[in-house]
Amino acid sequence: MLGSLPLLALVVIVYNIVIYLTGFTMDTELFSLSLVSGAVWIVKLGDIFIATALILLFLELVNSTKTGASTIINHALSMLVLLVALVQFIVLPQFGTSVFFIIVLVNLLDVIAGFTVTITSARRDFSVTE
Repeated sequence: MLGSLPLLALVVIVYNIVIYLTGFTMDTELFSLSLVSGAVWIVKLGDIFIATALILLFLELVNSTKTGASTIINHALSMLVLLVALVQFIVLPQFGTSVFFIIVLVNLLDVIAGFTVTITSARRDFSVTE
């Protein structure tokens, strides 16, 4: 059952924890690095959330190439995560940020791509050769 948990749910859960329990905002600067060009790269909390969501999206896409009951459960839970995140974005002012919008968009891509990849993989697995 744990294998069917959508990884992108972790990003939404941690975002909720950060917003409600820590007092940080997505503009909170975590660290900065001086680049060879002389520019200073300032890494903010929101940047980490977006990077993490993209990495987890890749892992979800790789995971969606499998066929089976756990994959179907994963897609259903991914849809639920998308709906929860979308409602939070629309209704709660703390979630009306560009960072959370991108997280919602990544969840939408996960749902669409997950179903597409799974259907394509299943069609290939069940094809009949003569």
